Amino acid sequence: MAAHRPEVVFNTEDLLTTLCNSVTKVLNAATHGDITYSGMVQRIQKTSLKPDIGCFVLFDGGFNGLVILNFTAPAAMELYQSYLLSMGMSKDDLASSYTSDEVANVMGELMNQVLGDFTSKVRRELQTHITQNQPKMLVLNKQVVLSVDANLDHPEARCVTFYTGRNNIFYLELAIDRTEFVKLYDFEPQEAPDPDALMAQVSGPTPGPSSSPAPAQPGTGAKGGDSDTDELLRSLGM
Repeated sequence: MAAHRPEVVFNTEDLLTTLCNSVTKVLNAATHGDITYSGMVQRIQKTSLKPDIGCFVLFDGGFNGLVILNFTAPAAMELYQSYLLSMGMSKDDLASSYTSDEVANVMGELMNQVLGDFTSKVRRELQTHITQNQPKMLVLNKQVVLSVDANLDHPEARCVTFYTGRNNIFYLELAIDRTEFVKLYDFEPQEAPDPDALMAQVSGPTPGPSSSPAPAQPGTGAKGGDSDTDELLRSLGM
């Protein structure tokens, strides 16, 4: 008879929470900001790209889904400027309009980092594998309902509101197949890899500073007398 084990279920809301935490983790680290999200989640019937900047990413593998981030112009500009300023760029060198290609490229890179963190967590914590495509950023002046073939048989869609440090708003929408992960046996999730530690393993141990030979003392050095090493070499005929 099988031993009783507690059933641990990881469902759509848990996946959504994991994704939201990836958004706040990556954007806070990149912008040195204070990104937060609402404690309430909306169940929506369809996903859509909305003004002013929309970004979407498809992922597949262990489960399929679609992620959309809709940024208002002020939110996009705040994240764009904070990210580049934190990297040491001058404010005079930054784009002044959210319609600039540079803004879309930077927001796409941040989205790519968010999804990379999310897929890494899924691999470590759920022990399954998903891959993502390249984020697509679009500058919009009206809402576009996004209907993408993501192989969803029983889709569920959610929407979460995010707030920047200056209280600008953006939205995350997630559409995935209705799914549950049930733990079969207890295991410890793998720890996130430390990039510095990995680099140290690849490069090998760092050689320490070479020590300088001690100065010879009178009567004991090579010129002042025979050292033990010299005597040993001489006894061996060398």
